[in-house]
Amino acid sequence: MRWRRALVALVLVTLAAAAGAGLARSAGDRGRHDPVRAVSAGLRCPACQGESVADSRSPIAAAMRQVVADQLAQGRDRAEIRQWFVQRYGPDVLTDPPARGVGLLLWGVPVLALLAGGYAARRTLRPGTARARPTAPWTPDARGARRAWQVASVGVLALVASVAVVADRLDPPARPAPADPVAVALQLAHDLETQDRYDAAAQMYQEALRDRPDDAVRLRLAFALLRAGDSGGAQRTARDVLAREPDSPDGLLVLGLAQRTSQPAEAGRTLRRFLAVAPAHPAAPEIRRLLPATGEPAGG
Repeated sequence: MRWRRALVALVLVTLAAAAGAGLARSAGDRGRHDPVRAVSAGLRCPACQGESVADSRSPIAAAMRQVVADQLAQGRDRAEIRQWFVQRYGPDVLTDPPARGVGLLLWGVPVLALLAGGYAARRTLRPGTARARPTAPWTPDARGARRAWQVASVGVLALVASVAVVADRLDPPARPAPADPVAVALQLAHDLETQDRYDAAAQMYQEALRDRPDDAVRLRLAFALLRAGDSGGAQRTARDVLAREPDSPDGLLVLGLAQRTSQPAEAGRTLRRFLAVAPAHPAAPEIRRLLPATGEPAGG
């Protein structure tokens, strides 16, 4: 009977070791010496298919890596940075979102089965049990108990195996859809603008425009280019909007402000038109103060 005990114990130990190895691989310490890569490896690139932010070469991933680097420099830890991204883009931005539904069951059942099997093995194979009663008769009760232990051991192994089979037959799944790349690009652009990094913000707006050619995004791009010092790019983008909507207040505003460096007289006319179209615009008081410097009178 000892060989049966040894066999069961060996199987349980093997299963426990395999589970531990799997957990170690899934939580691997890739990028241990590169904290930015270590955090970025846990984020999913919204613009890519199945790539992490650490591995992707897309501009969005580059901006996300920069955000990670900035937050690490501010003293935030990995958990805080991950939570920052989850709050903006949802849990699917993580490469390893928390297990839910069937996924939680597939993790829980084998763990509970192994714990139960380990407890039973400890009770049955406890050292000294056999030595304590070397002459104990082989009673029907003892025979039934051992048989029950053997059946339970086989049941535990069958349960773990069946869960593994079910996991293989489920739809591939554990890969949630990435966050909307346009929404991510726009949020990143906004965050970069709050840090006065207008060049990088303009790049994110351009990324968003590739998937969503929207005039609202173009106007945000134009303002970012203007603040970045690219008045030529701001003028071209504003004119693109005004070609479709000639009375766009924000289009006229950014165009007039961009013209001030190279065409002050033209800037005055554009900004006066802006005031005529949107006299109650939040920027109107500042533009009225600015107009005399453009070469046109403020009134008349």
